Amino acid sequence: MRHGQSQANVAQLIVSSPASDASGDYGLSDRGREQARQAAERSDLPPETVICASPFARARQTAEIVGERLGAAPVITEDALRERYFGDFDQTDTANYEKVWAEDEAGLVSNGVEPPAAVLDRVTSLVADLDRRYDGRAILLVSHGDALQILQTGFLALDPALHRSVSHLETADIRPVTLAR
Repeated sequence: MRHGQSQANVAQLIVSSPASDASGDYGLSDRGREQARQAAERSDLPPETVICASPFARARQTAEIVGERLGAAPVITEDALRERYFGDFDQTDTANYEKVWAEDEAGLVSNGVEPPAAVLDRVTSLVADLDRRYDGRAILLVSHGDALQILQTGFLALDPALHRSVSHLETADIRPVTLAR
């Protein structure tokens, strides 16, 4: 699940470092809170769903709203679900995403941006660990667009640099995936 609309989304600001999010100023907007409530109500997730979230305010708040609606156990915060680090573009206009994504497709890494392969490694390691720990239970990952789309490339056996070829996740979208055994 991608987090609901955030204050950063509204401001069209890239917030990708934990330090930039430390104040919690980039949590959910009112619309984002409503999106999270509606997503939880539309989902068929059972109350015993394990909910893991990025430590960024927008993802953590989304997860807490969903967990409350489901009657689930408290949210588990996992650093591996954090936002992809956009390096020199952190705290700049979201128009800079396009520059990063073009470089991803070209196989380039610059400006201190976290490479797609590194994002895939950290998130898939977490997924494998969660699968072992919670065998047979539904697990909801609440994270960020790039991290989740890069994770999907892993599930689809695609090059993580091609993450923009995967269907875009809108805010508060829940996309089911199954881990092949």
